[in-house]
Amino acid sequence: MTTHTHTRLCVHRGRPFPAALRPLCALLAALPFAALAQQEAALQTVTIKASKAAVEPVGATHVDANAIQSGRTASSDTASLLRTVPGVSLFGAGGVSSLPSVHGMADDRLRIQVDGMDLVSSCGNHMNPPLSYIDPTRVGSVRVFAGITPVSVGGDSIGATIQVDSPPPEFALPGEGRFVRGQVGTFYRSNGDGMGANLSTTYATEQMSLRYDGSTAEADNYKAARDFKAAGAAASDKPTQWLDGDEVGSSSYRTRNHSLVYALRSDAHLVEMRLGLQDIPYQNFPNQRMDMTRNDSHQFNLSYKGQYDWGELQARAYHEKTRHSMNFGQDKQFWYGPTNNVPGMPMDTEGKTTGVRVKGDITLSTRDTLRVGAEAQQYNLDDWWPPSGGGMAPNTFWNIRDGERNRFDVFGEWEARWSPQWLSQIGLRSSHVRSDSGEVQGYNSGYAADASAFNARDRKRHDNNIDFTALARYTPSANASYEFGFAHKTRSPNLYERYTWSTGGMAMRMINLAGDGNGYVGNLDLKPEVANTLSATADWHDATGARWGMKLTPYLSYVNDYIDARRCGGGSGAMAACSNANLTATKGFVYLQFANQDARLHGLDLSGFADLGKTANWGQFTLSGMLSYVHGKNRTTGDHLYNIMPLNARIAMQQRLGAWTGTAELLMVNAKTHVSAVRNELPTAGYGLMNLHASYEWKQVRLDLGLDNLFNRFYNHPQGGAYVGQGMTMAATAVPWGVSVPGMGRSVSAGLTVKF
Repeated sequence: MTTHTHTRLCVHRGRPFPAALRPLCALLAALPFAALAQQEAALQTVTIKASKAAVEPVGATHVDANAIQSGRTASSDTASLLRTVPGVSLFGAGGVSSLPSVHGMADDRLRIQVDGMDLVSSCGNHMNPPLSYIDPTRVGSVRVFAGITPVSVGGDSIGATIQVDSPPPEFALPGEGRFVRGQVGTFYRSNGDGMGANLSTTYATEQMSLRYDGSTAEADNYKAARDFKAAGAAASDKPTQWLDGDEVGSSSYRTRNHSLVYALRSDAHLVEMRLGLQDIPYQNFPNQRMDMTRNDSHQFNLSYKGQYDWGELQARAYHEKTRHSMNFGQDKQFWYGPTNNVPGMPMDTEGKTTGVRVKGDITLSTRDTLRVGAEAQQYNLDDWWPPSGGGMAPNTFWNIRDGERNRFDVFGEWEARWSPQWLSQIGLRSSHVRSDSGEVQGYNSGYAADASAFNARDRKRHDNNIDFTALARYTPSANASYEFGFAHKTRSPNLYERYTWSTGGMAMRMINLAGDGNGYVGNLDLKPEVANTLSATADWHDATGARWGMKLTPYLSYVNDYIDARRCGGGSGAMAACSNANLTATKGFVYLQFANQDARLHGLDLSGFADLGKTANWGQFTLSGMLSYVHGKNRTTGDHLYNIMPLNARIAMQQRLGAWTGTAELLMVNAKTHVSAVRNELPTAGYGLMNLHASYEWKQVRLDLGLDNLFNRFYNHPQGGAYVGQGMTMAATAVPWGVSVPGMGRSVSAGLTVKF
């Protein structure tokens, strides 16, 4: 039970806020919303005597804390922590940069937040997606809104929302004074010789908390379960590195991350300042023709949360700057002509993201809660390729110059708890997106026609987007609940979809957000995607929710102006890639332009668990499982949508005995036969994998062990992409078409965490 008295916004219990809080308080007081609250509060003193219980947002799914801990040992890819969420799969990419796909939608179609920041991938191959900016060892919680996403957590997306947060700041207990605590950890993975270490430490008093997190991870190329290609050098004419037939070229990486958090609190207010630093010296990509040779990121993130007599106020301001570079890694070579040995093809990117957000949860009555808010984001992008000789000279190639994508949103959401059985939620969000790009140029006169045509166009675009969601929850008894709803959501194109301009074959092969080996060019006339989604969830369980449970979620989405792709043709000279032969090719890599078409996605998720009982000698056994199916169709062309995960299921048996937890997991994936013909997407065979994981916890020590792909089964992941991981990857005909990126063979992992 707590007691809070508020008479003015910046005064608590008759005393001014601490000095460190006053600048932020002054900023909040300048807002019209805060000024109104200040005027009303000045009329009288209101005393609240209540303990506020946390209310779980409608439609949210949390990743189990134990799954997060064990996942840190199994992978250095934060997206892999989502593997136990129904409806989620992963697009293959680099070792720390895979892309989550939820109900068939991935990448920018999802809203992905890291510590409340909406980060943007600054790369023509999306090698630095949002989740790559937080190491798994720093993840404290993962929350997914996979069905109908409330407008208060959605925006600028047509699919799910994924929220990944660091642990909240720790403070000393009343009377404890101060403390210093932390933990250190390390891990090793046999396949690829992956290894890493992490350290976190906290110094805190009752009102102040200071925390540091640091981590490093690296791995060599991993190996498949058997040979999937001929053994040989990375390039036959430049034998600098030998790759065995089972070695997956360009799958190595090294990454370093640092974070510093400073937090202050009073009785009902919390201010956090987070500073982040990332340094990735290299991360290689087996399904891209280039590799990441640098990714430096600096992040500043300031947030405020306060409890008032009318409800809760949250505010956030953040800034992130990325300096990103690509070139050929050690497994990829480039031989330009018979006499010119070009050292590479340097490509540089700089992206800057600045955002602010204010949200208020207003308690109108015991029944009604109103959420209102506004957010703004400014994103700037420069993407340039310095000259390096041969046909890549004498000018700098400007892929995107002075790119801008600025967004301003306002939203309102009304949640009503009509009775213990019925809850409803209705929300509306308005978004204005403005994008633009400066004039461009190519390496030389061969690119002049494309550059002139692009520069002559009006490149400013203004999109006025509307999101609307309506859902309800019905709980007829302690054993069942039902959610059902509708969402109308909109996403504007990203800068690469709109503003990449060259139809030259080499330049087009540098633009690939899909990992399919094909080349892409942008489209200035793209419209925003508009999705209309129906979804329902039936949740059956025992009265306690601990003995058994089952969830079933069917869904259906119609997407107008879905940004898919079409073949380009009829070109000549520098446009030779867009040839008539390209229009009809049924094999090999092709050249495509982003295009608006209509699509339909439908599917279902089924998940459940059952407590099988407990014995004194063997402990407690729990059986869990999930099944996911999604089908995607292009309604304009009749083609299948690209990179859709086929029917898949996961069954796990878990044993808990004292400090021991052991899990045996069977993963089953159906054959992929529904493929995108326009992209010449490759089918994959079905497979099954057995994984074993265990952990043991002492008072201050935790040991995690894993054995993935126990039977060393060879498989091609349906979303792994095309293998272009070695050799002369820039030459369209030099890379063998028809080979998918294989999954990892058997791997043993071990992790040790010590608390102090």
